[in-house]
Amino acid sequence: MLKGASRVQIPPSPSATAGSQHPAVSVSVVDTGEQLDAAEHLLLGAAEPDLVPGAAGEKHLVAGNDAFHFGADGGDDAAAALGLGACGEDQTRPRLGLLVGRLDDDVVVQRLEREAKRTRVFQHASTILLRMPSQSPFVELEVGPRTVKVTNPDKVFFRARGETKLDLVQYYLSVGEGIVRVLYERPTQLKRHPDGAEGEAIYQKRVPKHRPDWIETATVTFPSGRTADELCVTELAQVAWAANLATIDFHPWPSRRRDVEHPDELRIDVDPQPGTGFAEAKQVAAIVKETLDELGFVGWPKTSGNRGIHVACRIEPKWGFREVRRCALAFAREVERRAPKLVTTAWWKEERGERVFIDYNQNARDRTIASAYSVRARPDATVSAPFRWEELEELETEDFTLATMPGRFAELGDVQAGIDDAVCDLRKLFEWVEREEAEGTGEAPYPPNFPKMPGEPKRVQPSRAKKG
Repeated sequence: MLKGASRVQIPPSPSATAGSQHPAVSVSVVDTGEQLDAAEHLLLGAAEPDLVPGAAGEKHLVAGNDAFHFGADGGDDAAAALGLGACGEDQTRPRLGLLVGRLDDDVVVQRLEREAKRTRVFQHASTILLRMPSQSPFVELEVGPRTVKVTNPDKVFFRARGETKLDLVQYYLSVGEGIVRVLYERPTQLKRHPDGAEGEAIYQKRVPKHRPDWIETATVTFPSGRTADELCVTELAQVAWAANLATIDFHPWPSRRRDVEHPDELRIDVDPQPGTGFAEAKQVAAIVKETLDELGFVGWPKTSGNRGIHVACRIEPKWGFREVRRCALAFAREVERRAPKLVTTAWWKEERGERVFIDYNQNARDRTIASAYSVRARPDATVSAPFRWEELEELETEDFTLATMPGRFAELGDVQAGIDDAVCDLRKLFEWVEREEAEGTGEAPYPPNFPKMPGEPKRVQPSRAKKG
């Protein structure tokens, strides 16, 4: 034990099997600042963690037998999330491996029993303490009425460019009106990179239980029946707070907190396939614009920040995800009919060829895309940038970066400021759906994690279906 550190014993979870031979485990992580926050996020599946004061300003994160920590190798995802390097001989940079599970879970126990060093830890119900610096550098930023603490502000997030965590936070402040508008009142998943853009990504749905009281959430329900309290942005300080947690890009739902089951946004995802690129994506986007104009729809385009282009259309929140997705499929098929050698709606990659895929399934429930103004985790720090249609022909993904977007925003403001006032009538697309079904063209496959949906064709790869 560290001198002066508290050791906390946690009783078995109420859901543990009666008479289990596996002991309860008390877990403490001595840490401050960013690593403590990251550890807490990873323990959200456990009973609510307790923060216990330790010596010299240290804190212990205690989560009982729902989460297990062990030293040495393994647990690579969690180790990356905690931002710890490999363990050196001087033990100054310990690596933490993390296995989230339960000691009454036979699969977890069997995994531990295969690895003798780890098993001994649990046989003795040990408390593991990792020493971290008792002080972490930080700066405090005044964001509206809030004070946002940015820990380790000089930590480099984009190695090739040298931009830091503080640069990332300040970028989001510089485009504040735009990022708040696009995230406003939407359940939002966080794509976090504790080791920077080149490090491993963590898609986080649940916000930490220990958070400022001004962080707002929206509750979403998954097909399993489980729920998650996701970040729900209503002010800029909440974006800065999330960026301090190493959130590089934000992934909002197409619906709002007041009615999460009824989207108010139709999303058109123009996704170049191998053999095509951004030039072809721009050609398809031009056809999308032409088709929207004929419908009387207003589309708001942005670069994806990678190879593609996204177009958003505001709709009335009157229909569920199934209906909105079906309309998106009908729209995508119309674009495909206009340029069949350039565009595809084939769900199976083997059928797409060197064409641009319009991913209608981005409108399925639980699917999200990077928001407008989100930085992307690329070495060149590109941004998913809103643009004006008249810019389409000349623009390139790399024109919009963490460094260049603040100047563009200062000059032009939010080029999508009118999006909430341009509501489109989805009933026009229902006419296209009816036309397709009258012609015998019905549903298309859902992603593999979805249950079989009404009217969906057989969800099997065409080449395998032929073999069968």
